Amino acid sequence: MATKRVLATIGVLSIGVVLAGCSGGGDSANNTIDGTPEGEITVLTNRTDIVDTTFADYAAAFEEKYPDVTVNFEAITDYEGEVATRLNTDDYGDVLLIPNAVTKDQLAGFFEPLGTVEELSEQYRFLTEQAFGEDTYGITITGNAQGIAYNKKIWEAAGVTDWPTTPDEFLADLTAIQDSTDAIPYYTNYADAWPLSQWDANRALTGNADATVDLVSMDEPWSEDSGDSHYIQDSLLFDIVNQGLSEPDPLTTNWEESKNLLGSGQVASMLLGSWSITQLQEAAEAAGGSAEDIGYMPFPYEVDGTFYSSISGDYENGINVNSENKAAAWAWIEWFANESGYAAENGGLSPLVDGESPSTLADFETEGVEYVEVAALPADQATLETDIASAAEIDLTGGVYRQELVDVARGAADGTKESFFDDLNTRWAEARAQFAR
Repeated sequence: MATKRVLATIGVLSIGVVLAGCSGGGDSANNTIDGTPEGEITVLTNRTDIVDTTFADYAAAFEEKYPDVTVNFEAITDYEGEVATRLNTDDYGDVLLIPNAVTKDQLAGFFEPLGTVEELSEQYRFLTEQAFGEDTYGITITGNAQGIAYNKKIWEAAGVTDWPTTPDEFLADLTAIQDSTDAIPYYTNYADAWPLSQWDANRALTGNADATVDLVSMDEPWSEDSGDSHYIQDSLLFDIVNQGLSEPDPLTTNWEESKNLLGSGQVASMLLGSWSITQLQEAAEAAGGSAEDIGYMPFPYEVDGTFYSSISGDYENGINVNSENKAAAWAWIEWFANESGYAAENGGLSPLVDGESPSTLADFETEGVEYVEVAALPADQATLETDIASAAEIDLTGGVYRQELVDVARGAADGTKESFFDDLNTRWAEARAQFAR
């Protein structure tokens, strides 16, 4: 399963318009998360693959600790679409992964406040991602680092044993793979679109924790002198495709198949969040190889001898503001973060401040990669990025504009890198002017 940050901004906002017209919630003052956990709760999840196995084990362990609570699961394939629709009613479970469709200023209408960011930050990470004002409304199920997954055997066969420190070195390494192996150097996963959204998650590749704050303050993110990560990221993606270092026909790519291709060494590398590592290790073993064949490197952009990796929460568990068993729902959220082991089992960063780093990121620890959590926009600008992106029709957290970039890079659409970036900058600046503060 993928991380949550895959929905196109334009799609999110179109759903958000529907949500904005709803009162979305009841009187939570008389039914808080404090109290004795008891009753029956329904937990919504996108993990259709493990709801009847791993999650069943979780429920058994939880109910042993809280014998007065019964946990039921509802697994949803089209999680974002279905839950966004159900938010227009009171029927969206007791505990659920907060959908991307809910903007920060809408959180209180649909979800119960869990506490202030200040008080809960002593125990949990990534609290500002689902916070508005002083309150947070969600606890992440796991955390992700950002980087590039690669097949170590293929890179070593091409004579590459050190991580590239610049985009140009990365391109040179892909060229070496193309020249000396039968593997596709880089796989875009163009057809599914959402994997292209993973590029946006590398916002702190320069070590700048204020990358998002700076982004909404500039008119030309896609210019070389902007210092913004989008120019660096999208330039590299363009050059990979333009230099013929990606799959021959991006229209035929397939996400599920791509895991097998990288695991078996038919593909050398893909930019993905660290959530992907365990899935790729399983694919490598299924192909007759070893989990050790799968490596994970930071984005190729070293700053003064240091690599930086953006880290963020995945989906966050929240409580339906209409739930009749909020104490039980809160007990489940705390247990899931503290005791389930879900993050470790999925190769993710712990939701806990003092949690251990997963073995899947051992190379990051050894090589001294520094983690950077990108700061959230202040409350009075909470929706500014999505407002600008929507008005500009640039889906920063989606895959559409990067599909267009790939099309230009491979010659399937008119333009050059420069003209494509100029158009993005123009649209961004014009949209930003509408929300000047």
